[in-house]
Amino acid sequence: MSGDSGAVRLRVRLTPRASRDEVTLRPDGSLAVRVTAPPVDGRANTALERAVASALRIAPSRVALVRGARSREKTLLVEGLDEQAVRERLSDG
Repeated sequence: MSGDSGAVRLRVRLTPRASRDEVTLRPDGSLAVRVTAPPVDGRANTALERAVASALRIAPSRVALVRGARSREKTLLVEGLDEQAVRERLSDG
């Protein structure tokens, strides 16, 4: 996780075609995200953005994939939250 003015970059390990959607904060500060969507036509990436937005209780439009569109290792940009707020929201629920 790294932050700058009004936004935070999150490192993500994505697992598509999971049995359910799930967002977990890993000990190294990155996220492990599982989505039910397949990795076809960007569906898993869209599901990733929505799952992270839901876990953080923010609008999906505030989460953007900025790196790793065709990889399991991705980077997301989350606008409007700092690193501490992200940690708190993920640990709350």
